[in-house]
Amino acid sequence: MDLQAILDSIETGVFIGGTWRPAEGGKTIEVINPATAEVLTTVADGSENDALEAIRVAGETQQSWAATAPRERGEILRRAWELLMERQDEIAAVMTAEMGKSFAEAKGEVAYGAEFFRWFSEEAVRIGGDFTKSTDGANRLMISHEPVGPAVLITPWNFPLAMGTRKIGPAIAAGCTMVFKPAKLTPLTSLMLAQALQDAGLPAGVLNVVTSQSARRVVTPWMESGIARKVTFTGSTEVGIGLLEQAAQNVMKTSMELGGNAPFIVFEDADIDKAVEGAMLAKMRNVGEACTAANRFFVHSSVADEFSQKLAERMGAMTIGNGLDEGVEVGPLVEEPALEKVQALVDGAVEKGATVLTGGKRVDRPGYFFEPTVLTNIAEDCELRREEIFGPVAPIITFDTEDEALAQANSTDYGLAGYIYSENIGRALSASERLEVGMIGLNTGLVSNPAAPFGGVKMSGLGREGGRVGIEEFLETKYVAVPRD
Repeated sequence: MDLQAILDSIETGVFIGGTWRPAEGGKTIEVINPATAEVLTTVADGSENDALEAIRVAGETQQSWAATAPRERGEILRRAWELLMERQDEIAAVMTAEMGKSFAEAKGEVAYGAEFFRWFSEEAVRIGGDFTKSTDGANRLMISHEPVGPAVLITPWNFPLAMGTRKIGPAIAAGCTMVFKPAKLTPLTSLMLAQALQDAGLPAGVLNVVTSQSARRVVTPWMESGIARKVTFTGSTEVGIGLLEQAAQNVMKTSMELGGNAPFIVFEDADIDKAVEGAMLAKMRNVGEACTAANRFFVHSSVADEFSQKLAERMGAMTIGNGLDEGVEVGPLVEEPALEKVQALVDGAVEKGATVLTGGKRVDRPGYFFEPTVLTNIAEDCELRREEIFGPVAPIITFDTEDEALAQANSTDYGLAGYIYSENIGRALSASERLEVGMIGLNTGLVSNPAAPFGGVKMSGLGREGGRVGIEEFLETKYVAVPRD
């Protein structure tokens, strides 16, 4: 596969009103390959005026797009799903080059992300309503669900295709126009996604994309425009809080998928081999750079040694390298600051008495590589217990009772995902009910699925993406009273 040829084929401008063009002033952003620290290519560095033009177009297009037949909207999504799957290898190669995950994982993300388009293509024609009578019999009550209006979409760098499709899919299905700000670290995959939608027949002005070095420069004009009626964001809790404050000024509908600190609980009656397998999925997917990644491993003291040794053996044996090379399982972290953060967290834990079973340091080679790491004897005041790691590090903490495990698991402001391993179904369900998270993997290390509602509680966010409820985030309820003669 000729990566350079694929890169050369990508439209790298801003996409406004169905037209690709350079950013105002011709400014660009360098896109870096984290496996080599070298420049892959450049993309448009959108300006405030570019952003204002994009939201203006989205506002002008909203009425006609909302009037489009649901079946037509669904067919566009269906064609886009087909195009993404046809281009799976090319998109995966670019994703690996700009983000770092292995080629196999990138292909998996394309399939997973594309499925949101197929799912919401089927939901577009199932937007319902209600018809009933008032309690006094005087009125007929007609209830419909209408598109909320122009939506602001802001996605992170770690799943550059799936985070886009998870937001764009329901917006298209519901009849909302969009302005889309991809992550500056991984914009190329998002631009390929926009190209696929254009090729699938999405009308001009429905999706408008502005890449930019500064998120604030683009997003703030959108939030303050008075045109946007919805904002959906995936990223840090700190940024999410700022967006909620901005959204309040125009009373915008919001959905936020924010930070995580996922507990992975292994009870004494768990199948340890299955638990280790699940831990590999929950921890090492995306090199640990996922908000659903297992962040704290709580393992019953009677099985902690066995679990720790088996996990260390598996993680220590993983092949590290450029994700485009055959057989590589662990690619680089996305950038130097991410690498420095992970190293600081590990060093801090070791200084407080943690034992390194495997890994523990960056890899001596170009790029931003860190060894898969397993730590035990984690001090109670260790930052690893509180901080979202976003890297291939598994800190193991022991417990003796179910109450102790759940108290520790819930002792965080976050509540996105959690994992429970137990062969006792009663205990597993009881623990699931008590665990303060929005999603739980019960004897599985993978919770994400387009047919399931994705989202968290507490400081991990508001609203849900995917599943039957995903489209509701882009709809408003309208009620019409009709007097009975």
